[in-house]
Amino acid sequence: MHPAHFWLVLGVALVNVGVGLLMGEAARRRSDVRVFLVSLALFVSAGFFALHALATPGVVLAGKNAGFVIATPIGLLLASGLAVLSSVDWSPGGASAVMRRQRLVRTIAFGVLAAWATVSVAQVHPLDRPLPEDVATPWLAALAAVGVVLYGIAGARYFRLYARRPGIVLVGVASAFALLAEAMVAVAFSHSWHASWWEWHLLMLAAFGLIAYTARLEWRAEGSTSEIFGDLYLEETRGHGEEASVFFADLQGYTAFTEREGDAAAKAVTDEYFRAAAPVVAAHEGRIDKTIGDALMVVFRGEGHAARAARAALAFQERMTEVGERHEGWPRFRVGVNTGKVTLGLVDARGGRAYTATGDTVNVAARLESHARAGEVVIGDSTRRALGDDVLTDDLGELPVKGRERPVHAFLLRDAGS
Repeated sequence: MHPAHFWLVLGVALVNVGVGLLMGEAARRRSDVRVFLVSLALFVSAGFFALHALATPGVVLAGKNAGFVIATPIGLLLASGLAVLSSVDWSPGGASAVMRRQRLVRTIAFGVLAAWATVSVAQVHPLDRPLPEDVATPWLAALAAVGVVLYGIAGARYFRLYARRPGIVLVGVASAFALLAEAMVAVAFSHSWHASWWEWHLLMLAAFGLIAYTARLEWRAEGSTSEIFGDLYLEETRGHGEEASVFFADLQGYTAFTEREGDAAAKAVTDEYFRAAAPVVAAHEGRIDKTIGDALMVVFRGEGHAARAARAALAFQERMTEVGERHEGWPRFRVGVNTGKVTLGLVDARGGRAYTATGDTVNVAARLESHARAGEVVIGDSTRRALGDDVLTDDLGELPVKGRERPVHAFLLRDAGS
């Protein structure tokens, strides 16, 4: 019985950690505080649940350890606070402030977990005495009451969010919080190694498993892990406007090359080019938004985005020239860069979700690219003005842009400065 308890609890905790890691990466990539706080709640609850596994007599420790025995309600209480914070409709400023400090917040959470493990092992008072079999003490009941209220608030808010934008992951998170509230009550009034004691273990297993299961369903629907937590995103994450720079690149003569050399050769071209492009983009703090056939779209955000985009475009062409010169007859890239207001957010098409930039700035960048020749970088007037005087360009004048009534003043970029 004891080994079964140890492996059940540890296994559930590890599953929860895995889901938390996946959510944490999504939160980091999209700078979404809601997903970040839910992932942290999973980490905290899983961490304390894993400590409870260590309380299993005769597996790791010779006897019971009071701190490890009561680790679960402590973890559930801390996680309930994170759960209710995650359900808040955060302002853009508040969300940004938390995400700038996400490493500090995560460190504090793990610090609390490590501190509890340390005092438990050291058996610091009052954890230096064995717990009674009937653990329904007033303080444990009080913890359960607080946790139930917090989980209840979080669950209700997530169900209201589901009413506005139905999504399977929202149902999973809201239902999981309801199950964890029940687990808090079961923990407070259970008797060790009795049927009631196993109840809260199963409730936690169901809660964590439900989140993992709904994430799995979303992954199967989308075909990738890219936006499986999109239902949880704050409205700001799902769509907002900001100043950014966009560069488009595609291969001149790629269609003719494909017709002449075949699909396998064409794939080898894009594979090698795109592999070489990724570190160039990363070095200039850009994000590859998408690839479409032989075309590449990169978005630059934050301070100095126009300068980083311009320098990245020139470095990209230099690197792509190096790659192309190793292969006779390979097509070469042409690049267009534009700066201005874009809408960044989730294009919520079931089975094809994508987090992307849209708007006139993006369209113009794509059209400017079509005016470049192989090896060249053409930039719009807005990018040229953002770069200041420390650049070298050739004025191309007013260029017609397909789909727009007015032409675009464009420049050939030769040097983006330092």
